Amino acid sequence: MVKITEDMTIMDVLRQDRETAEIFMKYGLHCLGCPGATMESIGDAGKVHGIDVSKLVEDLNKHFASKA
Repeated sequence: MVKITEDMTIMDVLRQDRETAEIFMKYGLHCLGCPGATMESIGDAGKVHGIDVSKLVEDLNKHFASKA
C-alpha cells in the first residue's frame, strides 16, 4: 500500500493514482500541472495555500487504503 507523507510532491502522488486530483482540488490545490506540483512538497504547498496539511495527507492515505 502507498503511504503518503507531506514530504512527497503533488506529482509523486498523482503518478500513483490520478484520481487523487479530486482530493487536491477539494483542498484548493488546483494547479496540478504547474511546475510547483513537481518541485514543491505537499507540506510546502499546504503552507503557501493555508490548508490543513495533516488532514490532506490523511484524506490521501484513506483514498489509497480504500484501494488496497
